[in-house]
Amino acid sequence: MRAEMESLVEDIKQSLELLRRRLDWDAAKRELDELNARSEDPTLWDNPEEAQALMQKRTALETQMNAVGSFEGEMSDLIELAEMATEEGDNESLDETQELMSILRDKAQNAEIEALLSGEADSNDCFVEIHPGAGGTESNDWASMLLRMYVRWAGQRGYKVGVIEQQAGDEAGIKSATIQINGHNAYGWMKTESGVHRLVRISPYDSNARRHTSFASVWVYPVIDDKIDIDINESECRIDTFRASGAGGQHVNTTDSAVRITHIPTNIVVQCQNERSQHKNRATAWNMLRARLYELELQKREEAASAQAASKTDIGWGHQIRSYVLQPYQLVKDTRTQVEHQDPDAVLNGSVDGFMSAALAQRVGGDTA
Repeated sequence: MRAEMESLVEDIKQSLELLRRRLDWDAAKRELDELNARSEDPTLWDNPEEAQALMQKRTALETQMNAVGSFEGEMSDLIELAEMATEEGDNESLDETQELMSILRDKAQNAEIEALLSGEADSNDCFVEIHPGAGGTESNDWASMLLRMYVRWAGQRGYKVGVIEQQAGDEAGIKSATIQINGHNAYGWMKTESGVHRLVRISPYDSNARRHTSFASVWVYPVIDDKIDIDINESECRIDTFRASGAGGQHVNTTDSAVRITHIPTNIVVQCQNERSQHKNRATAWNMLRARLYELELQKREEAASAQAASKTDIGWGHQIRSYVLQPYQLVKDTRTQVEHQDPDAVLNGSVDGFMSAALAQRVGGDTA
């Protein structure tokens, strides 16, 4: 086989070995056996919520363990094909096999990163807040580009996205947006995106075609269930209602149904306007506040990650976690991991897994969060 092929095989073997260790293979097998036994208990569904949580945990663990066997089998098949192609001098087939091996390597490395998502809330759904920095229309447009990037990223993973609130900019883009991403490990992946994102481009809003720098902040926190008790003193909260903004016509709310809650001790602000009912918006806002306070508690128990530290600073120079340069050259660079991507269009269309994986690996390498 070619040296490149042998290198890919070694990379895959290394990823699978690390995956086995991170899963704690023997312990994982025992846990899966226990979950399988409990799932056969006819009384399990007497408590639907507990049963659903158990089944989700079993499925996730089973998927991770089956992936290892699947990767090993596919790698073995590709090695055999490569050896046959080498013996027959079939370079075209060897090229195709090498490409498939490269794809398998990427999948194995992605599964290895997935195994890092063992934090207390990593498997949860998540809320994502996006706010533009100073700069008016430019920053509002940049915030909307980030919103689209994450929606597309979620779609590529098969996650579901719901809009909690979104305020349109005066001329373009958004003044703010909060979405909920639902899917296994949504928070685990997205948590590394918290921070300030910087865009450099020729402004489409500048008649002189000058280069502009824009900033927007992203804040990610996990959706939590009723089993997690977060004590909130309602006397320490200010609740405001206002008229929800919309696209016009029948979509404009004619009552003060949107709800904003400010937690005074922490200055955390959440708001919801996606429902016509003030009651439903209020309930969602309270859930968001509980989630934010829970995430704050997680930070106290964990060593502060650089992305989360950055997200608490000013939305401006020197605080960005990632720069997206469209002019005078094409480059996206993460300032934490130094990972680069030379196709900003692909990144802005949702190809951010490489940045997330590197940030997760760095985060786990530096602490056990």
